Amino acid sequence: MTHGRRTGTIDTVDHSQALRTLARRLGTSTSYRGWDDTEHEVSDDTLQQVLTARGYATESPEDVDRALADIENAPWRRLLPPVVVATQGTDAVVWVHVPHGNPVEVSMVSEDGESIDVPQADVWVDPREIDGHLIGRATFVVPGNAPLGWHSLTATTISEDNTVRTSEAVVVVTPKSLSPNAELADRQRTGLLTQLYSVRSRRSWGIGDLGDLEDMADIAGREHGFDYLLVNPLHADRPTTPVEASPYLPTTRRFFNSLYIRVENIRETAQLSPKQFGKVQDAARRFEKANTRTKKLDRDRTFTAKLRALERVHKVERSPARESAYRAFVEREGSGLRDFAVWSALAEKFGPRDPVWTDRAAHPRTDFVREQRAKLADRIDFHMWLQWICDEQLADAQRGALDAGMDIGIMHDLAVGVARGGADAWALGDVLASGVTVGAPPDNFNQQGQNWNQPPWDPDRLREMAYIPYRDMLRTILRHAGGIRVDHILGLFRLWWIPQEAENAGGGTYVEYDHEALIGILALEAERAGAVVVGEDLGVFEPMVQEYLTERGIFGTSILWFEADESGPIPPEEYRSLCLTSVTTHDLPPTAGYLRGEHIDLRSRLGLLERDIDAEKEVDARKREAVLDLARERGLLDTDTAADDHRTVEALHRLVQRSPSLLIGVALVDAVGEHRIQNQPGTDETQYENWKVPLADADGRRVLVEDLVDHPRMVSLAAAMATESTDR
Repeated sequence: MTHGRRTGTIDTVDHSQALRTLARRLGTSTSYRGWDDTEHEVSDDTLQQVLTARGYATESPEDVDRALADIENAPWRRLLPPVVVATQGTDAVVWVHVPHGNPVEVSMVSEDGESIDVPQADVWVDPREIDGHLIGRATFVVPGNAPLGWHSLTATTISEDNTVRTSEAVVVVTPKSLSPNAELADRQRTGLLTQLYSVRSRRSWGIGDLGDLEDMADIAGREHGFDYLLVNPLHADRPTTPVEASPYLPTTRRFFNSLYIRVENIRETAQLSPKQFGKVQDAARRFEKANTRTKKLDRDRTFTAKLRALERVHKVERSPARESAYRAFVEREGSGLRDFAVWSALAEKFGPRDPVWTDRAAHPRTDFVREQRAKLADRIDFHMWLQWICDEQLADAQRGALDAGMDIGIMHDLAVGVARGGADAWALGDVLASGVTVGAPPDNFNQQGQNWNQPPWDPDRLREMAYIPYRDMLRTILRHAGGIRVDHILGLFRLWWIPQEAENAGGGTYVEYDHEALIGILALEAERAGAVVVGEDLGVFEPMVQEYLTERGIFGTSILWFEADESGPIPPEEYRSLCLTSVTTHDLPPTAGYLRGEHIDLRSRLGLLERDIDAEKEVDARKREAVLDLARERGLLDTDTAADDHRTVEALHRLVQRSPSLLIGVALVDAVGEHRIQNQPGTDETQYENWKVPLADADGRRVLVEDLVDHPRMVSLAAAMATESTDR
């Protein structure tokens, strides 16, 4: 019996060691260094669940051994890899696998139809026996002078029995460094950071919309001299109520939220019959009071009323030119748009919990879904039309921003992921992993970790798809953007995967991604769009992340309160130049609230603190005071007299202007004196009204878009920053 127990123990140890070997081979961390600078071991149970989500059997040491062998042999079983992502200026190696001794020819054609020479390198690799056959490896080289773009590589081999075998691969040539970012090196530029839904106008329907975005950009650029307007993610939500409040939990990241459409700005609205037009006007008038409320936004009411109005406008016959423009849009967006519209129509018909989603409508290609495409044709067209209208109004906003004198214009925000059970999870299939969600491990700001309840990209399947879903998403967002902010850009290097069965967000582990491919494709699509790229690189990350982003010309992010080391706050003069620097962020209270320690009080009420509140307040106050001392040392704050919130906010914004950062961000909430936080990470709607706070000033009075023209605090802050810029 003793021998049996020892054998069991040995087997368990062997399995654990093999499991960890497999995990490391797949870029899955078996331990990680946390915010407390200590090493944390990942449990075997977590590793098994994460690897299972990636499609690997790990129940026994034999399962793990087979998985390791399959990983090693997989490239040898295919003629070409699915994709090669290269960096312009550097030769890229391509391995071609054929039966040993068989000849092979490789050709490459650019996306413009031009032939590109792909020479074979004189590299000998010993053949390998794969599945009973001797397979050889030939090495070819994509030249470093290949043009930027998405190209096609073809390999052809002929066996001894004259059987011809052909395979194709995608070759993506990406820029070494992003030129739109490099073009900003001549001077520092300042932008306004805003949550669009929270900023209403007299013409809004209770929620800020794309018409408001256009007007805000005009006011910010023309009246106050801002160079860009960074807006929250505008990704699409479910087509039914209740509307998801968080802009960072969309149903898809490729398409846009029709809640933001300005109905009156659609050309066909003017063609409504007097009776139908009157109904639209009546609906708009019912939101006049909602535009002035300051306690809580009501997205459901807005969406319901707006959807009825949009249905009326959709029925209006379009002119030949308008019809051609719409059809061209549908053709350009292709199957991705059609699948999204089909999902939207099905979601309206069946709701989120109908069992139809697990069988008959499990994916876009089932027989049942094909039948529904015909039955729901009108509704599918409606949802495609909504995206066309979004596209037009986004184009108007960007054009208006540039006409107002902005150098960059509208900067969009890309969320980390999408909701489970949404359009992307349905349409993209196993490109998104199931059984896991993403989030963040415990850190100093969120001491219990975060679970964002989003399925991650499966790195293996994404590569098999040649990164096309990722590319298409970027193209849609960048089409009418002067820039893009990538939320948690660390997720393009590694993501914190949390098994759905885990007790808390801390029970996860990091999974690595091919960051050279993902960052390269991001740079390529932004290069083609002429868009600036900012990566939100806050949190726990490896030092190489910021180094690599700098190498590729991608801007990072600095928040004044977070820029510190062991000796205290870092002087702004030592910040990075390739960076968007701001005083605060949407995950903190506006500066007026932060100065009062409101974030500590809120986190204490919500049970998010691990330390005693008095100790937490003492530490936080000491850190805040150290930052204020930086402003005092530079003569931006009086050293003898306590400054009010207004003057302190202005001083801190002038302080960050002392940094070499090429982009400075001013939160609109700071510009008008708001003190309430928009989002408290680590909470849900039962704990805090995240993403539902309308814009108000220091006295709790509503602030409309029209008020921004001559709002005293905004005028004063813009003038103070202009003075600082001149003094520099």
